[in-house]
Amino acid sequence: MKVLKVDPIRNGTVIDHIPAGRVQRVLAILKPRSTDIVMMGMNFSSKAMKKKDIIKIEGRELTQNEVNSIALVAPKAKVSIIRDFKVAQKSKVEIPEAIVGLVECPNPKCITNAEPMTTVFKLESGEDRQLACQYCERVFTADEMKHL
Repeated sequence: MKVLKVDPIRNGTVIDHIPAGRVQRVLAILKPRSTDIVMMGMNFSSKAMKKKDIIKIEGRELTQNEVNSIALVAPKAKVSIIRDFKVAQKSKVEIPEAIVGLVECPNPKCITNAEPMTTVFKLESGEDRQLACQYCERVFTADEMKHL
């Protein structure tokens, strides 16, 4: 018998297949507003991943930039837009070719850490999630990044 552990939402977004333990990092990207109704689950059983996290946001559809940014910390996540309790749209996340103003450069000597400016990273390798800082030209993995 199947048991429903999380209430369904009428309208909003569901982010599924987040690697276990990364739900807080995804929330840091989404920056939920104080009025958002957010349900978060950690360490759910998953056939494909053994354990996974999940986020449901009632009344909010994510932008494509938000969806793509999730790929930095959850590269196999699936995003579903829910309308009237039904999946209206489903998509996989993809790291965009350019990441603008979303993450800090891990290089302490980078100009972006000394001056008030927008960071820009270019995707070097999608499979390895490697990003190159436009300013200091150093390459980092997405796991080394801290979200703004």
